Amino acid sequence: MPLPSRRLGRPRTPRPRRTSLALLALPLTALLLAPTPAPAAPPPAGPCPVAAALRVPGAAHQRVACLGELTTAGTVASGHTDPADWAGLTPRDLPTPSGVPGVQIDGWFPDTSTTNTNHGLHQDAQFVIRLPDRWNGGLVVSGTPGNREQYANDRAIADWVLARGYAFAATDKGNTGPGFHHDGERPGDAIAEWHTRLTQLTRATRAVVAQRYHRPPARTLVTGMSNGGYLVRWQLENHPELYDGGVDWEGALWRADGPNLLTFLPPALRHYPAHAAGGPGAGDATRALHAAGYPEGSEFLWPYHHQVYWGLTQRLYRQELDPGYDGASEADYDYAARPAEVREAVGRIALTGRIGKPLVTVHGTLDVLLPIGQDSDVYAAMVRGAGRGSLHRYYRVEGATHTDGLVDAFPGRLRPLVPCHRSAFTALETWLDRGQRPPAGGTVPMPPGASPEGLLRDCPLGTAR
Repeated sequence: MPLPSRRLGRPRTPRPRRTSLALLALPLTALLLAPTPAPAAPPPAGPCPVAAALRVPGAAHQRVACLGELTTAGTVASGHTDPADWAGLTPRDLPTPSGVPGVQIDGWFPDTSTTNTNHGLHQDAQFVIRLPDRWNGGLVVSGTPGNREQYANDRAIADWVLARGYAFAATDKGNTGPGFHHDGERPGDAIAEWHTRLTQLTRATRAVVAQRYHRPPARTLVTGMSNGGYLVRWQLENHPELYDGGVDWEGALWRADGPNLLTFLPPALRHYPAHAAGGPGAGDATRALHAAGYPEGSEFLWPYHHQVYWGLTQRLYRQELDPGYDGASEADYDYAARPAEVREAVGRIALTGRIGKPLVTVHGTLDVLLPIGQDSDVYAAMVRGAGRGSLHRYYRVEGATHTDGLVDAFPGRLRPLVPCHRSAFTALETWLDRGQRPPAGGTVPMPPGASPEGLLRDCPLGTAR
């Protein structure tokens, strides 16, 4: 899909908000919500003789530091990450690898929007690039989940791939927080900028890798969760020449004719109150939620998602794609009845399934923010329908939900997706290294009697059925 013609970062006129701003104080576990303000700029690092040789093409500013530790085992203390960016995205007991010295580059590309406050700035299009001293020849790039800032993937993805020897880069996607939809000139522009920013960072980081190691990366992989997973899909559809493959961790799905966030969130908002109230209408409301894609067995997650995710998520993305809506509530929203211009805006950011490089997708069966039957099940069918099924492996992970932080909130009822992402990543490596295709896709069952420690350690894709 070609990128729309636009000047990146030009703010749209702010749109009036119909929902209370009190909702913006909700917990950081919401992937599609806003980060909190970041700490002050990191302290200066020690001598860094390679700094003069490294230049990020197109960057308006960069800061190069030689660090004794590139993972969060060291960057939290040194100020080269922001824990608020990744709060709530991983289980509490996820181990943190260490022993990865190298170079970190923080900076930003030219942009006129100002939602990202990391390092005490008001500057969007911020990025981070990490170059380990012991390099395996590969590069991993990522866009952030939700509308978070550039360090959001540090604990879930960056720590692990850096420990395996990969260079790593991430972008804030060009706009952040609950006001992201004010960026751009037309509905859909803010999301369209995400595409451009990840493409821009991939090209720039490949050049920086060649500067640092005196050869280009032998392999470039793209991965991310939620909105970051959506970008994995989009990049492999539109810029397969930049990548060798990707891992999609429960990516969001946008289709002009649906399903999308604006088709399955309104029924959740509409029917949940009757479900929660009990009484004679509760059964019908529960069945309506199931029919809208919220699976049986996920009911214990509905109260939290109604309070934290559903309303605010729909409002933010509806404001981005359909700012003209003036209904009484988000629960009344009817995507099918909206003007053609709304579907045109969604169409500009829509996916097609026409991937051009190998892709592995993992998605939890208990996801009630992006219900699997309204998202990855549909996307897998789109890939097959586009004749690209041989490039795709899809694993439905039983018992996993959208946010791994909720594993701690519901002990014994959920399994984390982070080990499944790692299994998918190593399966992709084997696919590319040896031409050995990953195990057949299907549903990865919850192992009977599995301990929390075991679930956090292993996710065998070969058990999929």
